[in-house]
Formats: sequence, structure tokens, C-alpha cells
Amino acid sequence: MSSSTTAQQTTVSAAAPVQQTTFRILFAISLVHLLNDSIQSVIPAIFPVLKESMHLSYTQVGLIGFVINAVASVMQPVVGLYTDKRPSPFLLPFGMFSTFLGMLALAFAPNYISVLLAVALVGIGSAVFHPEGSRVAYMAAGPRRGLAQSIYQVGGNAGQSLAPIMTALIFIPLGQFGSIWFTLVAGTAILVLMYVARWYRVELAATGLRGRKSGASKTVNPKRRSAVRAAMLVLLVFVFARSWYNAAIAQYYPFFLREFYGITIETAQYFIFAFLAAGALGTFFGGPLADRFGKRNVMIFSMLASAPLALLLPYMNLVGVAILLGLIGFIALSSFSVTVVYAQELMPGNVGTVSGLVIGLAFGLGAIGSAALGKLADIAGLQSIIQWAAFLPIIGLVVFFVPSDRRLKQWNEEETA
Repeated sequence: MSSSTTAQQTTVSAAAPVQQTTFRILFAISLVHLLNDSIQSVIPAIFPVLKESMHLSYTQVGLIGFVINAVASVMQPVVGLYTDKRPSPFLLPFGMFSTFLGMLALAFAPNYISVLLAVALVGIGSAVFHPEGSRVAYMAAGPRRGLAQSIYQVGGNAGQSLAPIMTALIFIPLGQFGSIWFTLVAGTAILVLMYVARWYRVELAATGLRGRKSGASKTVNPKRRSAVRAAMLVLLVFVFARSWYNAAIAQYYPFFLREFYGITIETAQYFIFAFLAAGALGTFFGGPLADRFGKRNVMIFSMLASAPLALLLPYMNLVGVAILLGLIGFIALSSFSVTVVYAQELMPGNVGTVSGLVIGLAFGLGAIGSAALGKLADIAGLQSIIQWAAFLPIIGLVVFFVPSDRRLKQWNEEETA
């Protein structure tokens, strides 16, 4: 073996994530993801309370969702781009401190503008956490990236699934001030992130990555640049379809259930919990399934199988609604972590930027969806937006046109040859 080959292998090894899967770090960052997203889920959870207490329109309710998600969306790729060039372990607890301040401000917000400012602080915290959390999961994954990303993402989706339970058990009885309890959640997350940040710093020092890119630094082959851009565009359309559908169900379906089935908002929250909790399970199983059957196949299946169920949902009785919400949540969100891993392998060496773009775009499109669907609800009525949203998984089938896993692997092998 030549000295140049040995040097090349040493360089690649130094830039690669740890070779053994570090489960203690994966579970720690997943726990924080659960805590972070449960805090973020306070925002849609408190929608019914704010709508009544501040006499808001659906458009104003949608704007609250727009602000938190738009802030998180815009900042995530920026944070990811910065930390790809200069990894910053202690940004993690710093970002969570912004979330702490946001929840404190929300508990005491006296008016609508104050609510918007408070949720913007929570959005900043989320924007800092997600790309850096994905980087930690990538570094701790070893050879099991699908499983690692699933462990990380299932924490977030589990946290999001708590929103309807929080509405029923906390915000309906306690009102807006109930959000004060989530400062304790943020404080706990800060402590765990200090532990993760210390591991992150040691790992950077051990691999010689401090102050440089983490992940194998690669430039896309000019001959394939257009193909990579086209694949990323298709992937973003896929994320758009999934994000808008999730926004329609999580944020507006409770009002639909109250208006057309005659149940209370409190009872409706348990139906949304079924959707989100099943989605968290789907997120967990999606990664290992992608490791076994391929990432592209899992993404296709997530839309192909959920599309007919989504079309049936608006016309079912309550029992059928409960069953279909669980099935749709599990199937549609089985692709959540898979999408991130696929994007990381599509553009290797840009873990933070790509993770921030894909996850941030999910937030951003959810933000636009929240505001747009709220406006449509005021104009056309709730039934119309639920019926229209049922066609979104069909749009998601555009993922048929992304390169296969085999093609993606071939591209990456050619880059390192």
C-alpha cells in the first residue's frame, strides 16, 4: 500500500463519524429532542386557549404557527452552514436557553404581539438545536445511520405528539399561564445538553475537527451537480406535501372534529394524539426499515400507502377517524428520519447545512401551511381545507423521481475513489 493511499485513508478516517454506535449519546440527544419538541408543541397546543381568550381569528391563529416555524426554518440552514465550517458544541445549551426565555415570556404575555415575540424566541432555540442535534446523531451513529437518525428523530416526534395531551390536561384547566411549567422542561434539557456538548467537544478534538467541517468534506462532482440539485428539489417537494398535511391535521383537525362531529376540543385532542403518537412510532421504525429495504423505497411507501387513507378520512365516522389517524400517522411519518439521512448522503460533507435545510424546510413549509390553511379556513370553511389536504400525499409521490439508494452509493464511492 502506498504512503499516499495511507495518508488518504487517514484523512477520511479523521473526518468520519465514530466507528462504533454511541447509544448513550444517541439516547441523550433523543431525550433532548423530545423535551425541545414538547416545548415547541406548546404553541399549537395553546391555540384553542388563545383563540378564545384573545378572540383571535383562524388567520391570527395561523400566524402564530407561522412565526415560530418561519423563524426556525430561516435560521436552521444558517446555523447548519456556520457549524459545518466551525462546529460549536456549546451552541446547544445556548439555544435551549432562548427556548427557556420564550416559555417564560409566553406565560406572562399580555397581548397578541407579546405572544408572537415569545414564540419567536422558542423558534430561535429550535433553529439552533435541530441542525446541531442532527450532527451529534451523525457523529454517534457509527455505521448505523438509519437507526441513529430514527432514535434521534423519534424523540422529536414523541414530543410533538404530546401537544394534544397538553391542551387537554394543562392548558384547558390552567390557561395560558400553564406554559410556565415548561421552563422546568427547558432547564432539564439545558443540563442534558451540557453533558452532550462535553462529549461533542471531546469527539471533535479526538478527530481533529475543531474549527473545521465535521463529516467527510466533499465537493459535488460538476458532472452530477444538476442531477443532485434536481434530486434535492424533488425531495423538498416531498417534504412540502408531508409538512402541509401534518399542519392540516395537527392544527385544524381538532376544530373540524368539534364543528362536524359535535365533540369538545378537549376530546378532539385525543384523536390528534393518536395521529402524532403513531407518527412517532413510524419515525422510529422508518430508519431500521430504510437500512433494510432502502431509503427511497420507504419514502415512496410512506406516501403511496397513506394517500388512499387520507382521501377516506373526511368521510369516516368517529371510530373510523381514530383508526385512520393512527394508520396515516404511522405510515406518513415513517419517512421523517429517512428523508434527513437520504439528504445527508445526497450532499455528503454538509451534515449541518443539509439537516438544517431539510428539517428547517419542514418547519418553514409547516409555517406557510399553518398561515395559508388558517386563511382558507376563514374563507372556505374547515371542511374544505380538510378535503383539499387529503390530496397532499398524492403530491408526495413525486419522490419516485429521486435516485435509488444504489445510485446514491455509487456516486459516493466514485467521489472517494
